[in-house]
Order: sequence, then C-alpha cells, then structure tokens
Amino acid sequence: MTSLPDPQWPVVVLAVIQLVDAALCIKPAAFIADCFRGVDWPQRLWWLMPPLKLAAAAGLVAGLWIPHLAALTCAALVAYFLCAVAVHVRARDYGRNLFLNATGMLVICIAVGVFCFLV
Repeated sequence: MTSLPDPQWPVVVLAVIQLVDAALCIKPAAFIADCFRGVDWPQRLWWLMPPLKLAAAAGLVAGLWIPHLAALTCAALVAYFLCAVAVHVRARDYGRNLFLNATGMLVICIAVGVFCFLV
C-alpha cells in the first residue's frame, strides 16, 4: 500500500464528484430527494449530507499531501456506500437509486482505492 495516491488524478476526480454531490444536497435536487425518500431517510437529517460530503472531498484533497489520509477517506467512502447499498436493499428500493447511484459510487470508490493505493 502506498502512503500517497499514485496516480493522483482519480483521487481528484472522486473529490470533485463529492463536491458536486455536496452542492446538489444543499437544497436536494429532485433525484437526491427521491433517493432519500426511497430509503425513508428522515428529512430532519438531510442537512447532514452536505457537510459529510464536503469532509470527504477535503480529506481526499488533503490526502494528496498528507500520507494515508486519502486512502483512509477512500475507505470511509467505501464503507458509506456499502451502507447506502444495504439501506436501499433493506428498503426494497431496487431501481435507479440502488443500481446507478449507490452501487455506481461504490464501484468508483473501490476502483480509486485499488488503483491509487494497492496497485
């Protein structure tokens, strides 16, 4: 395992995805609100998502210079999206929210982790 990402560009791309996702969660875009409703995520907790996603983006970017931080953040994102997949399955939300959003992001996070830190 490397302490800093090599190559760095996939980590930067993942950080940008997290930034865009955070922006879309501030006043949730329709598809994000549908996703939250699909798993019965309480609306009173929706405000947690932008800071969480911003923290992930910050961890990824800072991890370009701070050893192991991007790898740890990437691992945390894998855990987050594993939980998201589980919640969608539990809620029987088997449509786009599960297969495109949660599973797609899980695959991207795993790929970045493997490609940048393990290979």
